[in-house]
Amino acid sequence: MREAVVGGEEFLPIADHGLIGDLRTAALVGTDGTVSWFCPGRFDAPSAFASLLDPDAGRWTIGPVGGAVRTQQFYFPNTAILATRFLTEDGVVEVHDFMPVRRPHDDEHRQRLVRRVQAVRGSARVRTTIAARPDYGLSRPRVETTDEGVLVTGDGVRLGISATVDVRVDGDDVTSEFQLESGERALFVLEVLDEDDTPHGCEQDTSTLFDVTSKFWHDWLSTSTYRGRWRENVERSAITLKLLTHEPSGAVIAAPTASLPEEIGGVRNWDYRFVWIRDAGFTLYALLRLGFMDEAGAFVGWLSERLADEKNADHDLGPLRVMYDIDGEVPLPERELDHLGGYRDSRPVRTGNAAVEQLQLDIYGEIIDSIYLFNKYGSGISQEAWAGLTRVVAWLEDHWDDPDAGMWEIRTENRHHTTSWLMCWVAVERMVRMARQRGLPGDLVAWTRLRDEIHTRILHEGWSEEIGSFVQSAGSRAVDAGLLLMPMVKFISPVDPMFLSTLETVEKRLVSDTLVFRYDVDEAPDGVHGEEGTFSLCSFWYVEALTRAGRLTEAEVALEKMFTYANHLGLYAEQIGLTGDHLGNFPQAFTHLSLISAALNLDRALG
Repeated sequence: MREAVVGGEEFLPIADHGLIGDLRTAALVGTDGTVSWFCPGRFDAPSAFASLLDPDAGRWTIGPVGGAVRTQQFYFPNTAILATRFLTEDGVVEVHDFMPVRRPHDDEHRQRLVRRVQAVRGSARVRTTIAARPDYGLSRPRVETTDEGVLVTGDGVRLGISATVDVRVDGDDVTSEFQLESGERALFVLEVLDEDDTPHGCEQDTSTLFDVTSKFWHDWLSTSTYRGRWRENVERSAITLKLLTHEPSGAVIAAPTASLPEEIGGVRNWDYRFVWIRDAGFTLYALLRLGFMDEAGAFVGWLSERLADEKNADHDLGPLRVMYDIDGEVPLPERELDHLGGYRDSRPVRTGNAAVEQLQLDIYGEIIDSIYLFNKYGSGISQEAWAGLTRVVAWLEDHWDDPDAGMWEIRTENRHHTTSWLMCWVAVERMVRMARQRGLPGDLVAWTRLRDEIHTRILHEGWSEEIGSFVQSAGSRAVDAGLLLMPMVKFISPVDPMFLSTLETVEKRLVSDTLVFRYDVDEAPDGVHGEEGTFSLCSFWYVEALTRAGRLTEAEVALEKMFTYANHLGLYAEQIGLTGDHLGNFPQAFTHLSLISAALNLDRALG
């Protein structure tokens, strides 16, 4: 583990963080003991701690006075409870961070961030500073003492801070310094308060909260059906996906962070705290494969409301938007927070996402494929949801051949993306299957004709005889990693010469060792300045493509190599840089769900 700079203004590597959460929001905790990202209330709320993006944007530090020789970090097994260990010359101090979850669908849930500090060997003097900075650091809070703790208010934020040791108000901050001997503990609780509420005080022992939260995670994970070779990796990914689930609504967000850069110092910095229909569709698939039917059913319920929601439909963009906020509304426009310096000077810092105004046709295939699986293995979809899906197909009949921004959300002119055609084919093909399996109403003659028309178009215009490969878009010589999905969605046999030739071309152009780029930005400009790292999602797709092509030894090696790129906790950011550093928002649902799929399918192939 790295040497920590406790309370310092150094930017930790993105990978040097763990994730905790309560199924409503989440926080990142660095290996230096700093909570550097926390949005109180819900994932997409303005932050109270955002030193991840600027040293002056708020943080909560805990660590031994004088620093540590080194630090270690791990999760308590099969939970989302994080432990950070500080090894000093005088002893060992542990900080246990978690957000209590007492039971599923808890109507009496109180949002709390608990930090339990204990000396496990020797002794230590420990210091903590809670510097809340509401609204992404735009404002300073009002901080005042109460009978039961400290009240922090400002710009929509109301936080209560309580502890079992003395704390004091120091200007805008709350601080404490205390001595711990071996076996002693100090407890800190930050609670998100309702309007006019005051701090509740700190229980003298949070063991009950720790125990019930631990039990919640153990009970939840015990319902997983996976018993394969890579159980630890798969289960950590499953817990991560669960942490990105907004339990009250059923929504699943793409990542808990905003504007972590895809290129250090670059401009590829996006807000991912939304429900991307594409990401959520793949997440639904992963949860179904692991047997988590409650989460799958909740998301299908959330999606059914979107399918029935006429007010957010758009004639040109379709019956579904590319992304929604947790409540199912179209997010606010993309804006830049000029007062923030950005992670390691990566500007601009953005909230919102302009991709919401894009046409991305592939989303319909991803979501309908996942609903098809839910309908097949679950309790079945509602008549309302089926009616919404038939409206989707009716719209696709007129628009499947429109140029679009594609699954990689290019910001240049729209194109006829092969993967968009592919996923439109998936959408229609799965609708035909569902109608036949369940006897659901639909114009099967028209749908079958449309399915075959799209199939023919892909074979003729999505294929390049010149390079002997399917291509990124009609008339292009570029390829992209999305083409690896073709056999996964049953469009083509994984040993068909056309796919094997495509796989070979992708390997030559986009694969670096076993890491995979989405596309070549020089050959296929995407309208954004700069470069990016390899896309971890695509690297797991590559594992799955190798598996389906029968190259099992290579697939197993590629999967094991991908595991080495995880951080110390088994978490992945969106991308991997040239030196193995994590880039982009962290952790990313897309990466973890593709890990699950790759591991499950390779397990099955190996027997």
